[in-house]
Amino acid sequence: MAETTPWEYRAETLGTYWNEPKDDVLETLLNEWGQEGWEVINVVTQHNTSKVRVVAKRPIGPDEARRRRRSWP
Repeated sequence: MAETTPWEYRAETLGTYWNEPKDDVLETLLNEWGQEGWEVINVVTQHNTSKVRVVAKRPIGPDEARRRRRSWP
């Protein structure tokens, strides 16, 4: 039986209620994520706002130190 790839996911909301994210800000974020191995899998505009949610994934390798650690408020 084939092994399945374990994934980790990341989501970030950009923009404000009134202003969509600037192209250069979005481009910088996506380039940073790409360097970290993230692949964008979905972009969703939030209803009645100018906010955009970006969802990405990357495989979890054998090196657990690479995993992104969620920061708590």
